[in-house]
Amino acid sequence: MVSPTLLQFGGLTDPTLLLTAFAGGAFGAAIGALPAFIFTGFMVIAGEAVRVLGIDGAEGASVTNAGGFTNVIGFGPLFGPHVAFAGGAAAAAYAAKQGYIDDGKNILWAAGTQKIDVLGVGAFFGLFGHALVTILVGIKWPTDPIATTVFVSALVHRVAFGYSIIGEVTGDGLFDVGPWERDEDDAPGIWLPWQYKWSGVVAIGLIGGLFGGYTFQATESVFISFGIAAASLVFLQGGTDNIPVTHHIMFPGAFGTMGASAGIASGSPALALIFGGLWGAGGALLGEVCNRVFYMHGKTHVDPPAFAIALMGILAAVMTAIGVFDANIWFTFETFLG
Repeated sequence: MVSPTLLQFGGLTDPTLLLTAFAGGAFGAAIGALPAFIFTGFMVIAGEAVRVLGIDGAEGASVTNAGGFTNVIGFGPLFGPHVAFAGGAAAAAYAAKQGYIDDGKNILWAAGTQKIDVLGVGAFFGLFGHALVTILVGIKWPTDPIATTVFVSALVHRVAFGYSIIGEVTGDGLFDVGPWERDEDDAPGIWLPWQYKWSGVVAIGLIGGLFGGYTFQATESVFISFGIAAASLVFLQGGTDNIPVTHHIMFPGAFGTMGASAGIASGSPALALIFGGLWGAGGALLGEVCNRVFYMHGKTHVDPPAFAIALMGILAAVMTAIGVFDANIWFTFETFLG
């Protein structure tokens, strides 16, 4: 979700970027993690639309590199999920520890302006997210640096505020959702009650992967499906029942289709789209794995989509290294290893 050329190590000392990330993290805390992420989706849709239409003339914008608006606004130090969403999630975790709210997983919660300490936590984690993405891009990390950072940031806020990294495991192990299904008193809280059964997870994965793959084929934008999926969560924020979360499905579907189109499926759009469906299913399954290992038993939000996108990016890098894919939107293992 970020161009290799946008952020370099200089971002660690650039006062403009640091001040912006400070504000971005605090803003994420003020309006809430999920509302901030929905804004990310709308910014990405806008940025990719102007790029596809040829309006955004940012140097380097291409099929594998988001245009200037997408990078600077959608994935940059204002609305980048590593800044605003991660700052909002950390703020909710801190607020629960302080007794301001009951549920540290509540990423719909907005701190507003009454708790300056909560805004400060968001600002700090916004800076942390900006710094870590800068470092990962600088070392040529071979998968999505933003998704990686969102996941790592959640583990850091758990440690920083005295939470267990995994949480209290109930039932018959990490993957057992039985206590929740039986509504036991000590049952963990699962991520999405309408999106946890394996059959449904695979189904929405295939569907969303095909969706994301086709948006790439139609627009040559790997990122626009991510924006669509993120923006669709406005309905979840608004209280509509059973809205699926799909950015970890559509986005892998798009970059899986892109990689296959330039490799094993060259000349066969249908075969490339099948890879998109498979990559979407893989993202969906990994999201549910993260739910059951990191999210379900803990008391704060660890983001399953970020976990899934980062690992599906690693898989795409492996496929590129062995020649099945011939294009990757991030650095390859060869560049990472030097």
